Amino acid sequence: MAVTLPGPHTPTSVAGTTSPDPTPSRRRRFTWARSTPYLLIAPAIAFELLVHVIPMLVGIFMSLIQLTQFYVTNWSAAPFTGIGNYRVALDFSGPLGQQLARSFGITLGFTVLVVGISFGFGTSASLVLQRVVRGRGPLRTLFLIPYALPAYAGIITWKFMLQRDNGLLNQLLVDDLHLAHGRPFWLIGGNAFVSLVVVSVWQQWPFAFLMTMAGMQVIPEDVYQAAAIDGASTWQQVRHITLRMMRPVNAVLVLLLFLWTFREFNTPYVLFGPTPPESADLLTVHIYASSFITWNFGLGSAMSVLLMLFLIVVAGLWALWNRRVNRDA
Repeated sequence: MAVTLPGPHTPTSVAGTTSPDPTPSRRRRFTWARSTPYLLIAPAIAFELLVHVIPMLVGIFMSLIQLTQFYVTNWSAAPFTGIGNYRVALDFSGPLGQQLARSFGITLGFTVLVVGISFGFGTSASLVLQRVVRGRGPLRTLFLIPYALPAYAGIITWKFMLQRDNGLLNQLLVDDLHLAHGRPFWLIGGNAFVSLVVVSVWQQWPFAFLMTMAGMQVIPEDVYQAAAIDGASTWQQVRHITLRMMRPVNAVLVLLLFLWTFREFNTPYVLFGPTPPESADLLTVHIYASSFITWNFGLGSAMSVLLMLFLIVVAGLWALWNRRVNRDA
């Protein structure tokens, strides 16, 4: 019977003792390899904490205290109110609650219009470009100009165009085409809401076009050819093939458009300033006015937290509904 003698590289053990690890350097390399991804994302996590998480926690804390102009320089002296600010914001029998409810209704209607029109324009443009053979590249570039243009520059341009006396829109409608009598106001009154929707759609629909165009390009052409051989019309192909296979992309697209539009601040603020007309008093601008004009930062923070909770609930319900639809399909 062969007997194996311990060599210089064979670990030995004695009763009651543990043999040392023969390859400690390999274990160290393995630990370093496992920790490398966490070290690489550590800067991103730190910036996320500084930019989003910590300000969010500070905002929640501000909503629980009576932080007015008397306590701005000394937060520790501000009395703790608990859910007092939330009660004031949600007291729809009082003036502040009624204003918040009115602003919420305006924001909801504005969001539904902008998301619906932007999604319709983006999907229609993508369907048209799928059929275009020549000039597809220049048309794509032309459609993406509003999305590539800096938001402030685009909104300021629209603000000049919507001026009553010297604006391009009134000059075109009244002086050139004679479609209106007198020069209507577009930045005050009821027309302010229309102007806000138009400018927001102009900004949002290129993103919808970009997303739907990218989704349509991954649909196999063989599916359309087989449907055409079976006698399916163009509308039937769009309805039963394109829109059906685009359902996951459209679900994410609609959710993103809703979240971005509902919390839109730049467009109304640049168009109308911190005190917009009543018809265009979106929720974000209303919160800004409550915080920085009336100097009631506690109430404004409570409204911001309520806005965040509402969007979280909407995103959760949308995800559950979309999962159920995909499961039934």
